Amino acid sequence: MREMDYAGFWVRAGAALIDSILILLIIAPLLTVIYGERYWTGAAIVYGPADVLITYVAPAVVVILFWMFKSATPGKLWLKLEIIDADTGGQPTTAQLIKRYLGYYVSMLPFCLGFFSAGRDPRKQGWHDKLASTLVVRRAADEASGQKV
Repeated sequence: MREMDYAGFWVRAGAALIDSILILLIIAPLLTVIYGERYWTGAAIVYGPADVLITYVAPAVVVILFWMFKSATPGKLWLKLEIIDADTGGQPTTAQLIKRYLGYYVSMLPFCLGFFSAGRDPRKQGWHDKLASTLVVRRAADEASGQKV
């Protein structure tokens, strides 16, 4: 197994910010077209089935597919990070990736402590990483440039 260069809290937060902006740029216009300006000013928590699909289901599916086929989301790709199996260093299973995504909700409670834990953990794992047995590491220089070893 190769030597690990674990991705810490700040670079992962940067990747999450990039991903959040990209998702918002896609879903905000869709929600506005479907529900109008009241979506952004109204008091309802959920406006209908399209709201649930666009806000929760589609991002989950897209993120998990990116993890499956690219080992990273666009933000992680841009910052040259990848998600790997903590035990083998290889590609995580689909079940691990789904568990990791669901683990995000655990990491949010309370007060996002599960995300902040990546800053203090020796292997830079958040709670969602520990639940799914995954790591976020910097891509090796040869992998990041697309060259084969």
